[in-house]
Amino acid sequence: MREVVVDGSALAIDDVVAVARGQARARLGPGVAERMEASRLVVANALRGRAPVYGVNTGFGALVDTPVGEADLTALQGAIVRSHAAATGAPLDDQVVRAILLLRARTLAAGYSGVRVELPARLLELLSLDLLPVIPGKGSVGASGDLAQLAHLAQPLIGEGRLRLPGEPTAGRPAGEVLAEHELEPLTLAPKEGLSLVNGTEPMQALLAFSVHDAGMLVQAADVACALSVEALLGTDRTYDERVQALRPHPGQLVSASNLRGLLASSPLLASHRHSRHAVQDAYCLRCAPQVHGAVRDVLGFARQVLITELGAVVDNPVIVSDGEVMTTGNFHGEPLAFAADMLAMALAELASISERRVDRMLDPAFSRGLPPFLAPAAGTNSGFMLAQYTAASLVSENKVLAHPASVDTIPTSGKQEDHVSMGWTAVRKLREVVANVRSCLAVEICCATQGIDLRADIAAPSEPLRAVHDAVRASVPGMDVDREVAGQIAAVDALLPQLCRVAAEGFPAFR
Repeated sequence: MREVVVDGSALAIDDVVAVARGQARARLGPGVAERMEASRLVVANALRGRAPVYGVNTGFGALVDTPVGEADLTALQGAIVRSHAAATGAPLDDQVVRAILLLRARTLAAGYSGVRVELPARLLELLSLDLLPVIPGKGSVGASGDLAQLAHLAQPLIGEGRLRLPGEPTAGRPAGEVLAEHELEPLTLAPKEGLSLVNGTEPMQALLAFSVHDAGMLVQAADVACALSVEALLGTDRTYDERVQALRPHPGQLVSASNLRGLLASSPLLASHRHSRHAVQDAYCLRCAPQVHGAVRDVLGFARQVLITELGAVVDNPVIVSDGEVMTTGNFHGEPLAFAADMLAMALAELASISERRVDRMLDPAFSRGLPPFLAPAAGTNSGFMLAQYTAASLVSENKVLAHPASVDTIPTSGKQEDHVSMGWTAVRKLREVVANVRSCLAVEICCATQGIDLRADIAAPSEPLRAVHDAVRASVPGMDVDREVAGQIAAVDALLPQLCRVAAEGFPAFR
């Protein structure tokens, strides 16, 4: 298993996802302890002076002007973890919790927080043992980052809160009990350490990382699904011609058009009707696919770049800058991530919307160019894929609600000290649902398109790349001449989507 070194430098999106999904392990890098010690000494020296240092010898948020006496400095740090652990709702899933453990360790290891190396070391120790803090999923406004979620993450470090192993009940067990079973002593937090554990955007980073990673596969799967639908609907590939696409050279559009040209190249099925009267111009859901799919790719590129920047950023407050000064900051504000998540949710929703329109055309004999109603060879007795379109329509409608931007909302918190918040946590949570819905919609389209290609077998075969994709589907999901449960077919194709993208790339090596 490959290793991901956590030394404070930027992490790659693929590394975050790999660690979270158990495909890589993380370890603390060399030199981290020395770098962190330098900033910790700055905090220690600041305490010897009389000047107020936010969160070190003052209260938090609206209590910033309340001084904290020397005898209470340690108690202050534990208190912030306890008081901020106020989230609600169903716990975050195991993959998300692993990602947050990794990302919070990375931020602290960067050496700008003024805390001991024991903190990132313990976070990575929990990760390596798969001891996962129970983190309720709701309750962040994305202001000082995701305070509540990070507080629940931090509780087990001081022997409080709850921990669970994968497979155990989601409520977990008392963290002190679990730590004792693994011979781990709770930590006593030093000045600033509680604050540094709860300030940051890592939960938002984690959810956005999964969505950006998975959306990279979805934009490819959408091109595969569309190409299959072009074959099934006896469409034309003329509109994807490079000479036409070059007239409007948006980067994503050019990639999507190239994919469609390559996947449909030398198709006997397309050749069989290339000069027929109906092949002059297709409906928008086929003809404009590069423009729509490509625009989604461009928004995804923007969101990916925002995330790449964030995965190398320091989002604590206050921070110790390079010349040793303790400075207050607003780097924990979630607005960049909120905008990226909202834009990507809107874009991906359109990927599902145009896919559902292609499904509808394949099922409607008035528009399917000779396919039987609902792709059922014996329609009437059989309903075919009628209800699959209902499912896609339902998910598309749900996406329209989920695509409403969270980032345009703000509710002041902390006695008006935090008077403009990002709602970025809501944005990334919604986005993850949209990603799942889009995936299901594309699975519905591929189920229908492969059935449509089967029903064109008496005319001609599809292109070689699409024949391979079709065969990969049929290896798991037989054609449906007589009605059977459709849900299992959709689920099976959903699980196959990454493989189908790889099969497409084998048939058309320039596929991306």
